[in-house]
Amino acid sequence: QVQLVESGGGLVQAGGSLRLSCVASGSIRSFNVMGWYRQAPGKQRDMVATITSGGSTNYADSVKGRFTIARDNAKNTVYLQMNSLKPEDTAVYYCNLGQTWNNYWGKGTLVTVSS
Repeated sequence: QVQLVESGGGLVQAGGSLRLSCVASGSIRSFNVMGWYRQAPGKQRDMVATITSGGSTNYADSVKGRFTIARDNAKNTVYLQMNSLKPEDTAVYYCNLGQTWNNYWGKGTLVTVSS
């Protein structure tokens, strides 16, 4: 089993920045993909950014150039630096870890961007 704990959410004004962190613990394999997904009220959960244990990244078009995903494999931690935040970025942000045939989720952290 793998446990994921997110932190760093909060309320920020449009144009501001936040950094999310997610610490993974448990049975973590050397190769995995960690990422951030978000779900706004009444909408589906969408991918924001992912990063492999080798450092390859993928971003949703809506956040390219504004968000940066990074990870520290020694600490089993993934980060999401969010700059130039917009009200439409308001959502619950979930950390995800995928390895072998399993997919794990954190409980989420709320990000609210005021206009």
